[in-house]
Amino acid sequence: MNRRDGEKVEARFAAYVAGLAGVLGHADRIGPLRDYCTGLVLPGERKSVEPMAAKTAPARTAAQHQSLLHFVGVASWSDEKVLAKVREMVLPAMERQGPIEAWIIDDTGFPKQGKHSVGVQHQYCGQLGKEANCQVAVSLSIANHSASLPVAYRLYLPKEWNKDRVRRNKTGVPRDITFKTKPEIALDQIRWGCEAGLPRGVALMDGAYGTDSRLRTGMTALGVSYVVGIQPKILVWPPGTGPRRRGRPLNNTGRRDEPDLISAKRLAHGLPKDAWHTIRWREGSSEWLSSRFARVRVRVGHTQLKPELLSEEWLLIEWPVGEVEPTKYWLSTLPADIGLRELVDLAKLRWRIERDYLELKQEVGLGHFEGRGWRGFHHATMCIAAYGFLISERETIPPSRPRSTTILPTSVLPDGYRPRGSPLAA
Repeated sequence: MNRRDGEKVEARFAAYVAGLAGVLGHADRIGPLRDYCTGLVLPGERKSVEPMAAKTAPARTAAQHQSLLHFVGVASWSDEKVLAKVREMVLPAMERQGPIEAWIIDDTGFPKQGKHSVGVQHQYCGQLGKEANCQVAVSLSIANHSASLPVAYRLYLPKEWNKDRVRRNKTGVPRDITFKTKPEIALDQIRWGCEAGLPRGVALMDGAYGTDSRLRTGMTALGVSYVVGIQPKILVWPPGTGPRRRGRPLNNTGRRDEPDLISAKRLAHGLPKDAWHTIRWREGSSEWLSSRFARVRVRVGHTQLKPELLSEEWLLIEWPVGEVEPTKYWLSTLPADIGLRELVDLAKLRWRIERDYLELKQEVGLGHFEGRGWRGFHHATMCIAAYGFLISERETIPPSRPRSTTILPTSVLPDGYRPRGSPLAA
C-alpha cells in the first residue's frame, strides 16, 4: 500500500467512525470509540484492552487503558443502535456484490477458565468441539455469496444464571433478560429482522436449531423460508402419504403410531440410485466442492401443527461417494419448483457464518475481552463494527493482495512493553 492509498483508507476509516459516533450519545465517547476500533483492526495476537491501549497510545498507556476499559465495560451506549448504524453503512458495499440471499443463525462459544464471567457454564463449545467452561452467544447474520455481516448478537444466559440473583446483580444482567433457549433467541432475532425491514433472505441454520419444530413453525408463520439442518432420526411422511390422506387423528407422542411415518435416514436408504445427483456448489481453495445429493417432498411428523396445516417441504440429503451412509440432512420450505443445484447452493451458503466467526476471532479479537459483566459484551459490538469496516474495504483491495492486509499504520510500542499473559512477561 503506497502513501496515497494509505491516506485514502485512513480518511474512509475516519468517516466510518464518525458515522458510528453519531449514535453513542456523548461526545466524550468519540475518542475511545476511534481508538478501540483502531486497536481492533491493527495487527496483533491479542485484542484485549491492555495491548490495544499500548498500540493506540504508546506514550500514555496506563491512562489509555483506563479510558478504553471504561468505554467498553462501563459506558451505557446502546449495542443495538451501533449495530444498526454498522448495518446502514456496510449494507450498500455488500449489495454492490449482489442482493442479500440469506439470514444465517448460529452460535459461538468463548472458552473461560473461571466461573464468574456472565453466562459462563459447562456447556458445548464449538470452538473446542466439546463441552467445556464457556460463554455462548447467538447471532443473526445477513449474507450473500460475497460477504456476510452479523446484525444481531445476544449472550445465552443459562437457567442456573437466570435464577441466581446474586450473580445477575454482580455482573449487571438487565432485569428484562430472562431464560430463553438458543432456538427461542434465534426466533426472536428473526422476528426482529422482519420488523426491522432487513432485506429478506432464506433462513439458514444447522441441526442444533433446525431440529426444533417450534422454531421452524415460527419462521413459517413469519413468512420466512428456510433451509435448515436436521437430525436423521426426524420422522416424515414420504410422498403420497400423510395424516390428511389417512384421516387419522394426531396424538402427542410424535405420531409414532402412524404406519407411514419413517425416519429421514430410512427414507434416504430406500431411495433408488437414479435419485442421487452429483452437484458442485462453490469453488474451494484448490478445486470445486461437490458431493451427491437427493431430494424428496415430504411432510414432517411433529406436534406443532394440525393435520390440515401440514405442508410439503423439501427433504434434502447429502451422501458423499465413499461414505457408508448419508452425512447431512436438511428441511426446506423453498418453492417446489426450485432447482436442485440452487437448493444445494443455499444449504451450503451457511459456510459464511463459519468464516465470519473465524475472522471475527482471528482478525479482530472477538473472544479476547477479559471483562466479566453483561455490559462487557460492548466488545463484541465493537468487533462487529470493525469487521464491518473490513468488509466494506474488501472491494478496494486488489485480488493479488491478502484479505488480511493491514489497512492502518501501526504505532511503535514503548520499550520494554509486555502485555499481561505474554510468556515474555514472566
